[in-house]
Amino acid sequence: MNVNKAITLQIGQVVSILRGKGAEQYAVVVSIEDSKYVKIADGHKIKFDQAKKKNVLHLLPHSFISSEVVNSLQESGRVTNGKLRFAVSRFCSENPNADQKGE
Repeated sequence: MNVNKAITLQIGQVVSILRGKGAEQYAVVVSIEDSKYVKIADGHKIKFDQAKKKNVLHLLPHSFISSEVVNSLQESGRVTNGKLRFAVSRFCSENPNADQKGE
């Protein structure tokens, strides 16, 4: 029996990718498409302009939310890839057990 558990993600939230080519990497939620899909980017392999649409069931949310990313998206509707890289690296530095993968 498949129980549909609601996963709520927020813009600017750091997530781990569980499925696909980018598995075991970190990214930041840059937009919410609907209840099932979000767009993510990390600033390295997945740039903001080519944000990847991912099923929320294939992502593991972390409690870290980048205020820089949230503020930038609210002000201009865009965020620089540098801010995305900074958010991921800050998350990794604050969570020593989180190995930064990607790059």
